[in-house]
Amino acid sequence: MTPDAVAAASAAWTWYPADATTVETDDYLLVRWPDYFVARPGLIRLDPASAVEDTLDEVGGQVRAWGFDELVVWVKLDAPAGLEAALQARGAALDETVDVFALDLAGGPPVLGVPDDVEMRWQADEATTRDAIRVGIEAFDEGSMPDDDTVSRLAAEAADDLASGRAACALAYLDGRPVGSGGLTLVDGVARLWGGGVVPDARGRGVYRAVLAARLDHAVEHGAALALVKGRVETSGPILRRAGFAVFGQERSYVVPVPPTG
Repeated sequence: MTPDAVAAASAAWTWYPADATTVETDDYLLVRWPDYFVARPGLIRLDPASAVEDTLDEVGGQVRAWGFDELVVWVKLDAPAGLEAALQARGAALDETVDVFALDLAGGPPVLGVPDDVEMRWQADEATTRDAIRVGIEAFDEGSMPDDDTVSRLAAEAADDLASGRAACALAYLDGRPVGSGGLTLVDGVARLWGGGVVPDARGRGVYRAVLAARLDHAVEHGAALALVKGRVETSGPILRRAGFAVFGQERSYVVPVPPTG
């Protein structure tokens, strides 16, 4: 679990839903999220050797063609030199800062002391898929419930991922109500932990810890040697540190205005 290994695992981590619109070149990956995400387009990969200004101009033109006037750009551990300064020069506003955490799983998952009143389930059908989406909307105060056809498709994908061992989403319930969720994807022995959130009125009751424990147990059972998570500094960060995760750097997202072309 060297800094270089963690940085490489972090740089290799990109995710977007199957129904997103993408533009991908050797230099970058630009994502237009499905409407139910209610999110700005995101530049989620930028090659370290890219010409920063030219690439930002090209990406901005595509964002404008989609009808948006703002773009989210992530400055990752392997970001090109000068990217952050270039964004700030374009009037970008800092949106989010996450710590890049990693945990060696060679000795097994940590014991996290999950509360007895938290019930865990896995997303595997339409009912649990709706629960996962509702938790995400309430926990992060963004997004909306997709239509029934999309829910059905997402449920089928989740069931297939769970059965194959590729990925899974853990759900936490208190008194039968879904209050927390978090996913993981397994790639080359690395468990990428994503989307961990708890609805506001259930925070402070060990729900996030329960979701984390379920995912780490699942990761070890499926052969993962390293867990990687990008945790919000103010919220999940302290919990992850107490669980034994170490910080290997920070990544920041910026909201970048895209002026009209011409």
